Amino acid sequence: MDAIGAIKGSLATAEMVSMAYLGDLTDQELLQRPHAQCDHLNWQIGHLICSENKMMSSIAADIMPALPDGFASQYTRETASSTEPSSFATKDELMATYQAQRAGTLAILATMNPQQLDEETGVDYAPTKGDMLRMTGEHWLMHCGQWVVVRRICGKPVVI
Repeated sequence: MDAIGAIKGSLATAEMVSMAYLGDLTDQELLQRPHAQCDHLNWQIGHLICSENKMMSSIAADIMPALPDGFASQYTRETASSTEPSSFATKDELMATYQAQRAGTLAILATMNPQQLDEETGVDYAPTKGDMLRMTGEHWLMHCGQWVVVRRICGKPVVI
C-alpha cells in the first residue's frame, strides 16, 4: 500500500466510526453536551465540516465544494454556547453537507501523486499536504470519544 492508499483507508475508517456513532442519534440528541464545558454534538459536527472545507480548500480550492450559504456562520466559536435548534443545521443537512465535503476531499486525494503529499502547507499542525489530508480523518476521530458519552447518556446501544 502506498501513502495515498493509506490516507484513503484512514479517511474510510474515520467515516465508518463517526457514522456508526452518529447514525441513530436524533436532532434533539445532537444538541446534548457530553459535559457542561463541552460543545454539543451538532456544533461539533458543523465545526468538523467547516474545518474539512477550510483544510482541503487550502490544498485545492478549485476542487473543494463550497459550503452551503450561511453554514460557516452557524458554526463559529460564538455560536457554540447556543442550544437553540433553529440556530443550527438539522442532522439531515449536516450529513448531506458532510457527504459533499468528503467527496471533495476524496476528489482532491484522487488527483495527487505521492510526491505532492510532501509539499509544504505552511500550517504548523499539518506541515505537508499529506499531513493535512491525514489530519482530516483524525480530526473526526478526535471528537468521537465525546459522542460515545452522549450515546451513553441517551441510552443508545454500543455500536463499535
